[in-house]
Amino acid sequence: MDKKTLLKKFGKNVKIERIKQDLTQEKLAEIMDVSQNYIANIECGKANMSLAKVLELANYLNIRIEKLLNFND
Repeated sequence: MDKKTLLKKFGKNVKIERIKQDLTQEKLAEIMDVSQNYIANIECGKANMSLAKVLELANYLNIRIEKLLNFND
């Protein structure tokens, strides 16, 4: 898997979990103290999130980090 594919799959996982929590990009951005544009770029696979931020996101969504890092189709 290349970096572009990895970022797209991760972004898709983020979007799925955000929607399951009934959160808008704006609300998630507010909770995480980041911009809505940053969340949009993560979900589109255009930005790379640090592992520390991935853990923070998983904690905010009250899910296991493995759900965000699972790239099996």
